[in-house]
Amino acid sequence: MNKTAPRKPQHINDLPDQAISARGLDKVYRGDGGGQVHALRGIDLDIPRGGIFGLLGPNGAGKSTFINILAGLVVKSSGTASIWGLDIDREPRHARAAIGVVPQELNLDAFFSPYEMLEVQAGFYGVPPSERRTMEILDRVGLADKAQAYSRSLSGGMRRRLLVAKALVHNPPVLILDEPTAGVDIELRRSLWEFVKELNTNGTTVVLTTHYLEEAEELCDRIAIINRGQVIACDDTRALVARLDKKELRITVTEPLTALPGGLSRFTVELPDDQNLVFRYRTGETEIRDILAAISDAGLRIADLSTEEPDLEDVFLELTREASGDV
Repeated sequence: MNKTAPRKPQHINDLPDQAISARGLDKVYRGDGGGQVHALRGIDLDIPRGGIFGLLGPNGAGKSTFINILAGLVVKSSGTASIWGLDIDREPRHARAAIGVVPQELNLDAFFSPYEMLEVQAGFYGVPPSERRTMEILDRVGLADKAQAYSRSLSGGMRRRLLVAKALVHNPPVLILDEPTAGVDIELRRSLWEFVKELNTNGTTVVLTTHYLEEAEELCDRIAIINRGQVIACDDTRALVARLDKKELRITVTEPLTALPGGLSRFTVELPDDQNLVFRYRTGETEIRDILAAISDAGLRIADLSTEEPDLEDVFLELTREASGDV
């Protein structure tokens, strides 16, 4: 591994606007029988400095290929990419030193202790002994009391935290977490969420790939969705959810109904049983007060009401379905 620390900006104004930027990034693998597999198809993507950015997509969408190109583990076919303003072709050592990558796989040396592992990793990155923060990092990930234990004795959750610690030894400004909470219990997942938020608060730009949509919605302020090697959406998390602009209003009335009152026919409404009305509407077209006024005009009295709004899972399924042509 290259013993090169990330080249630091000389002044705060030198900090890049984008932590990661890609233009026309393409990757073609040679498949069986001489065919080709197009893993990335002209990816254009900017990941702003200072946030928590989510990268979502189904299995085989191209997320890991994108990350591995940034990490220098896969050679791109065409296009450009930069990390912290450093082009991965012109300044490969500095660019790779500007990120820490936490892989999905628990690839740890079973006979090294966490302390030894971090010291070796720091040496790979050329961090002088006087500048190493091994115990500080182990303490931050909750492994200070396991510093001298063999890594083979650690639980799965502890090993995942150790991978995060390894990625932090050279103090990279960008941290990529590839499915960091896959296979861990709920308590540990929540603990890792808090740690990610703490890292971000302290200035680290975090890029997160996850299959847990709840996780992305909880942590990420901006999200890109990749499907079949292409970016099909990239926006603020709230804006993505708002794209569907679909709401559901369920109203329970006090008296049983045998049919829908005629005055409600201008709405999209269903009568699933004799005391519940379900309205589906778009906020840009209909206001809830219009529905309530129509209910009152129909002589109905409301016993209860509730609303439902789309979440990130709805958006994800809708967008990937559209991109696949299955509409």
